[in-house]
Amino acid sequence: MQKGWEMFREHIGEFIGFTLVIFVASAVSSKMGVFGSLLFSALAAPLYAGYSVAAFRLVSGQPLQFSDFFKGFNYFLPLFLAGLASGILVAVGMALLLLPGIYLAVGYILTTFLIIDHRMEFWQAMETSRKIVTKNWFAFFVLAIVLFLVNLLGVLALGVGLLVTAPVTACAAAIAYKEIVGLHSAEW
Repeated sequence: MQKGWEMFREHIGEFIGFTLVIFVASAVSSKMGVFGSLLFSALAAPLYAGYSVAAFRLVSGQPLQFSDFFKGFNYFLPLFLAGLASGILVAVGMALLLLPGIYLAVGYILTTFLIIDHRMEFWQAMETSRKIVTKNWFAFFVLAIVLFLVNLLGVLALGVGLLVTAPVTACAAAIAYKEIVGLHSAEW
């Protein structure tokens, strides 16, 4: 988490600016009813993937430009399909006995990174993530809980805290991916 905080602090303007873009997109789409909700659901994965692209660039020693945050859209279809498929599978797992849903939610934690870094298709990324995570599932579970609790603190700070906690946790997760899997690509 410390490295995620340092990365955020060194580029605070860019990260907060991008988080505000996400907040505005969410607010605008919420005013559009069901269509807006569906629209934001489709845009959420590539938007959040923008944090990963930015973090990958920074941990690789590359310069960060604000436009890098939008490069998650280069992977729109696999990210969208991964979000849809994993969401359905986790929901079914939760409905069945709760534990399968928790297992899958943690198991798919690396999916976005694998799509961006290895250019994997959605199902291959989901399965690869699950296989990697299963080897050290409890450690990934603890990571997921820590990331969740940090973001919960952001929500409890009247939601404004998410301007800090969302990018910090995204950076921390990207750094964890790099340390566990390593970076495959040099361009995202």
